Amino acid sequence: MKREVKKAVFPVAGLGSRFLPATKASPKEMMPIVDKPLIQYAVEEACAAGITDMVFITGRTKRAIEDHFDKAYEIESELMARGKNDLLQLLQDTVPKGINCIYIRQSEPLGLGHAVLCAAPVVGDEPFAVLLADDLIDGEPPIMRQMVSVFEQHQCSLLGVQQVPREHTRQYGIVSTAHDGPGPWAITGIVEKPAPEQAPSTLAVVGRYILTPRIFELLRRVQPGSGGEIQLTDAIAALLEHEKVLAYPFTGTRYDCGSKFGYLQATVAFGCKHPEVGEEFSAYLAKLNRC
Repeated sequence: MKREVKKAVFPVAGLGSRFLPATKASPKEMMPIVDKPLIQYAVEEACAAGITDMVFITGRTKRAIEDHFDKAYEIESELMARGKNDLLQLLQDTVPKGINCIYIRQSEPLGLGHAVLCAAPVVGDEPFAVLLADDLIDGEPPIMRQMVSVFEQHQCSLLGVQQVPREHTRQYGIVSTAHDGPGPWAITGIVEKPAPEQAPSTLAVVGRYILTPRIFELLRRVQPGSGGEIQLTDAIAALLEHEKVLAYPFTGTRYDCGSKFGYLQATVAFGCKHPEVGEEFSAYLAKLNRC
């Protein structure tokens, strides 16, 4: 029987230190791109893939994420009283009907692997997606829908990948693959943040994964690295010894919103195509270019 991906894990317990002081009191995942926070883009991407259970791995400063996906009775009542039905509908659509939001507290930020492991009691014996909200990926169809389609065919773990400049390999997990056609490709090895001269390729893992539940058993065995962190990359390397893992070169544009430059790029790109302000904003940018 073919397995389906119905659960998505969102590790959102990180500190967001690269955006201080903006993230001093507000999670980096709540930083807006035009008029929606990063975490909402990620949840909408998961919804578009047919995923129904959204599992947020949160920290002590992340209450704003829970509030964002909760019902806002006071605001909704005010909008209803003022007859602002369009805004009311927009607010109510923050969480589409049929979606479950589940919150698990990660007591310490001990790495991406530890965050994923925190989801084990909820995910159980099912395949699941992992989406990193600060990797905003614009694609049609949405990237996770692309990956779920590949999973339905191959029924194995797969990682979203893209080519990066060799000088940037120390910022990513880098995979080596058995290239055969346009992809997906079978992964033969994976290493975390290698120096450019030691990287086996320039094929980088970005913030989209579909993993089989065996990853939990392997995460429990991973030895913590520097800072006591448990690396997801180490568990995936161990997973390769047991089952096939694919690298999927997605179709779309990725914005690294964990960096200031990537965040600004995403703001401009999404601003230019926004249905309300896109035309005016594009004209403004064109005027700036002429100055």
